[in-house]
Amino acid sequence: MYSEHVHIMDHPLVAHKLSILRDKNTSTKDFREIVSEIGMLMTYEATRNLPLTTREIETPICRATVPTLDGKKFAVVPILRAGLGLVDGVLRIVPSARVGHIGLYRNEETLEPVKYFCKMPKDVTDRDILIVDPMLATGGSADAAIGFMKEYGCKNIKLMVLLAAPKGIERIVKHHPDVDLYCGAVDDHLNEHGYIVPGLGDAGDRIFGTK
Repeated sequence: MYSEHVHIMDHPLVAHKLSILRDKNTSTKDFREIVSEIGMLMTYEATRNLPLTTREIETPICRATVPTLDGKKFAVVPILRAGLGLVDGVLRIVPSARVGHIGLYRNEETLEPVKYFCKMPKDVTDRDILIVDPMLATGGSADAAIGFMKEYGCKNIKLMVLLAAPKGIERIVKHHPDVDLYCGAVDDHLNEHGYIVPGLGDAGDRIFGTK
């Protein structure tokens, strides 16, 4: 159905935890914790193809040649503010990762992103990039964030979202066919306000308890 670069999670734990997030009665505390947990589970999949090398160690039994990560530098880049909810989960899997930040908000009339903040590691161009945001609705913010990282000179970029709408996926695949996209689930459509249906509401408000 989608490009080979689109990876939709099929793990029962991810599906179960997303169902809790969808429930409007889930508390802010539980919502925030579960977003982080799903971020951790999805990072496991998003890092599946990290390059390996080998090194020699001494086990309690003998010397052995064992696999180890190839030392490739890694950075997680949340799209502010909702993307912050996924960062801790990513860092629990890749604790040595650096964190960059892109601040984008959606113009409620045009539904297009407006950039208001950016701070990146100095060596960001040498790093594999994982952009994170809970929702991929129209795809405008993610499209802009990916484009911005490419302007920095970043080559290996992935995007990880909890929920995606078909329209958002189509936009990313069309504009960035070289970017791997990881989705917790794909929902039905967008409503007239640009929200994912059935979705889970405004992820930022629910993570931070601002509504």
